[in-house]
Amino acid sequence: MAEPDNISVFPEPLEADDHDPLGVEVATHIAHGVAGILPPPRGVNSGRRRRRRPELSEQRSGSGPDDRDPHPLKDALNHLVSRRGWQTQLGLRRLLESWPQIVGPVNAQHAQPVGFENKVLFVRAESTTWATALRQMAPQVVARLNAELGDGAVVRIDVRGPAAPSWSHGPRAVRDGRGPRDTYG
Repeated sequence: MAEPDNISVFPEPLEADDHDPLGVEVATHIAHGVAGILPPPRGVNSGRRRRRRPELSEQRSGSGPDDRDPHPLKDALNHLVSRRGWQTQLGLRRLLESWPQIVGPVNAQHAQPVGFENKVLFVRAESTTWATALRQMAPQVVARLNAELGDGAVVRIDVRGPAAPSWSHGPRAVRDGRGPRDTYG
């Protein structure tokens, strides 16, 4: 029995670059051709969408608080400061503002903190008398600073008097030579 010319059992052959080594695609193509249903060409969306399954590592939001929830700016800044270890430095900045309350207004007029290094606070007094007075009250000031900044933030206070003028000029100077008050003679 002869087949009519317009009916073809085998649809167009697959191209060489569409080779499927298992033959599943060829079998599907032939079955669809026999049934009269041709699959859509490659790259054309058939209209059906696959539901994407969530991966196990993907987080989902729930009814409780989550790390992804917005946080107040104050909490975020506190977290940044503690993570970077800036508590002591920020406390020292506050110290400069509250220096008169810590040592008293009269002492604050005559002595100012000038530096902080290795848990030692450096204070410069305008005269040796004020430096001596601050040295005597240094243990109380250290205790008050540690109460405000955290225990162990300040170990000691180095109080220095006024800076004396330097009589050495230039890169070469004699350390224990004659000074400006020597009689030369």
